[in-house]
Amino acid sequence: MLPSQNPEHPANHVPAGHALDDLIARARRLRDDLDAARHRESADGAGHGIRHAAWALAAHRLDDVGEQLDQLRAAPGAVPRARAGGRIGSAEWNLLTDGAVWSEELFSIFGRAVQDGPLTLDELPSFLPAEDQPALTAAVTGCLVDGRPMDCEFRIVRQDGSQRTVQMAGEPVLDDRGGTVAMWAMIRDVSEARGPAAAPEPAGWPGGGPGPTGGGPVAGPAVSALAPWLGSPEPGRAEGLPGSLELAAHYLPARPGGAVSGKWYDALELPDGSCVLSVGDLSGRGPAAAAGAATALGAVRGIAMTGSGPGALLGHLNELLDRGAHPVLAAVLCCRYDPAGRLLRWGQAGHPAPLLCRDGRGWALPRPAGPLLGAVSGAAYEERADRLEPGDVLVLHTDGLFSDIPPGARTGHAGDGRLIGLAPRLTAASSAMEALRVVVDACGETDRDDDACVLVARVRG
Repeated sequence: MLPSQNPEHPANHVPAGHALDDLIARARRLRDDLDAARHRESADGAGHGIRHAAWALAAHRLDDVGEQLDQLRAAPGAVPRARAGGRIGSAEWNLLTDGAVWSEELFSIFGRAVQDGPLTLDELPSFLPAEDQPALTAAVTGCLVDGRPMDCEFRIVRQDGSQRTVQMAGEPVLDDRGGTVAMWAMIRDVSEARGPAAAPEPAGWPGGGPGPTGGGPVAGPAVSALAPWLGSPEPGRAEGLPGSLELAAHYLPARPGGAVSGKWYDALELPDGSCVLSVGDLSGRGPAAAAGAATALGAVRGIAMTGSGPGALLGHLNELLDRGAHPVLAAVLCCRYDPAGRLLRWGQAGHPAPLLCRDGRGWALPRPAGPLLGAVSGAAYEERADRLEPGDVLVLHTDGLFSDIPPGARTGHAGDGRLIGLAPRLTAASSAMEALRVVVDACGETDRDDDACVLVARVRG
């Protein structure tokens, strides 16, 4: 799961005339100026090492400011609040200075006085029971060393001796050369939802089973076997009207006994001829996460049928999660495609952007602003509009598509370099099914550390 980074105006943005909108515009201009200065420095051969990290951290801070201002605009006169009575907090650990920044909510979750200061990453494990420390250590190591987004659950022991169960979702902050310079995380108190504090259940399915069935490439919804009402329709056909989408999708399961998550993909044709595509990742592991994913996907389909655009859809889904009995976080990408004008409108909530492949080249589309679902009440989700061309190939995917991330590789907001490197083969493919097979063969279907979903859409000529 990813926090919103480098948001851009959607194509239908209306210029603002109020003071708050002016602040938002100024923040974005400052972000653009920062990018321009950083690119000039890189072109001159300067700005390596510490300066690269400083640029990256400054950009990260400006993105946070822009997103918070957007949330204020979504609820005029009101300050966005943390969900569930302050049970969610944020943290950022700077690897260059060994410093840490915590939100006030996080101090409250840990039962720690603000004047005592935040815990460093080295100090954090000492506040966990011994049996929970390996899970945290493995997740943090995967995040910092491999550049892998983290999602884990563990208990903390507060200073008064009480225990709380928390859920931690985070990602690395990278410099321009792909090096990890910091780690950003959201930590949520889920004690009430879990009941009396106890060791978190091992990831996976009861009895150590393999979890969701992979099956072959299909076009349509797919989640775990715990949601049998979501069937897998027949694979998409190559023939169709010009400008329409040919679809193929696949679920890549983790190795037997590995961690199973609440990930899904879906394609829904609407009565007006447009198509809604979505991929998502509900936090947590095991049967509860899979069942929650099925519920979230059902909500996505229901809201889409009302005619809501992707941004409004994500906003409604965010409020639904806010009113749920069990606190969860979710990363979701939602797209609505109109074949008449080949127009793709899309929004995201802390999720990797679509990869667009055209004429042998590939790139991740710039992401409109949108925080994780379940993080902030009343959050605003922007939309972006992109016009596709015949022969274009669009790849939507969850985290974990590749089981390993090579050192120094670019991932996350800029897209995985290995996936982008497949662009010549993807655009040369004669069908969506063939393009999907290129991705699946490159990612591997066996001995995977994590499960993943991938959906390929090809614009018919």
